Amino acid sequence: MNLELSYPVDCLCDFTYDFFWQHRGSRLSPSSVIPHQTGTSYTYQDLVFALKNGEDVNLKGNAGKRLGSSLGVDLKFFGGTGKAIKSGSIIVDGDIDTRMGISMVSGAIYVKGNVKQPAGNVVEVGSDRPGYRKFVSITDILSEVSNEKILPPNVMENGCLYVRDGIIRDTIAARLDADRKVIVEGDAGMSTGILMKRGFIRIEGNAGLNTAVLLRGGTIITGNTGEFAGAYMKDGVLIISGKAQGFLGANMKGGTIFYKGDSVVPGVPADEKDIKMLIRMLDISKVEAMMFKRYGINRVL
Repeated sequence: MNLELSYPVDCLCDFTYDFFWQHRGSRLSPSSVIPHQTGTSYTYQDLVFALKNGEDVNLKGNAGKRLGSSLGVDLKFFGGTGKAIKSGSIIVDGDIDTRMGISMVSGAIYVKGNVKQPAGNVVEVGSDRPGYRKFVSITDILSEVSNEKILPPNVMENGCLYVRDGIIRDTIAARLDADRKVIVEGDAGMSTGILMKRGFIRIEGNAGLNTAVLLRGGTIITGNTGEFAGAYMKDGVLIISGKAQGFLGANMKGGTIFYKGDSVVPGVPADEKDIKMLIRMLDISKVEAMMFKRYGINRVL
C-alpha cells in the first residue's frame, strides 16, 4: 500500500485509533479518510488492516505523532485476542514526529529521515533496506530469538537488553510476557512496562508518569516517577527508589509497590523477606532497605 502525504498526519497505522475506546470517535474515526493524501482516499483502518494482513505500508512524506501505535497488537476492544500478531512493516520516506511505535510489539518501521523524541517502545537495528534506518519493538526483541543486530551503544547480552543511547522512550517493554530483562542506563518516558505480564525492567535514572500502569506481572525498578505510578496494577512488583509524584497506586487492583517516600495511601513496613530482596535488587544497606514501605491491596494498614 502506497500513501503520499502533502502534510504530516497524526496516528497513522495506529492500531488503537488514538485510544478509540476513550473518545468514541470524537478525535478520530477509523473509517475517516486520511487528510492530505495525494491521489488516494485511504482511511485510517485501511492502513491497519493492510498491516494486519502482513502487507507493508509505504508513506511518502513526513508522518505525524504516534505512528504505529500498538503495532502488532490484536486488541480485544476490536474483537481480537489481546495478543501479539505478525505485522507488515511501515516504510517512511521522510521524517517522523514524536512517540513513534508506542506500545508496539511486532513488525518494523523503516525511516529515511529523522525521528523526534520521545520515541516509543522501539530500538534501532541494522537495516536490510539501503538508505533507511530500521526500528523494531523492544518487546519483540526480548520475546523472540531474534537475528536482528541491535546497533550500539545499545546491546543485548545474556538475555538482557542494555539501552544506552540516551533516547527518551515511552511504553518500554509494553506487554512483555517473557522472563527477559531490559536495563535503561538513563531516563524513561511515560508508561514504562504498561500491561507487562513477565519480565524485568530497571530504569537507572527516572521514569515519567504512568510507570507500571496496568502491570500484570514482572518487576519494574526506577528512581523518581511521575504521577499515577502503579495505577490499575493487577500483579507484579514496582520498586521506587526515588520520589513519586501524586496518585501513587491509583485504582490499584493487586501487585506490590515498595516506596520509602510519603504517600496518601498507607503502607506497612517492609518485612525481613522484603528487606533481603531490596538489598539484593538495589544494592543498598539494610538500614536503607528498612526505610521502604510496602503498598498493596492486602497489605495496607
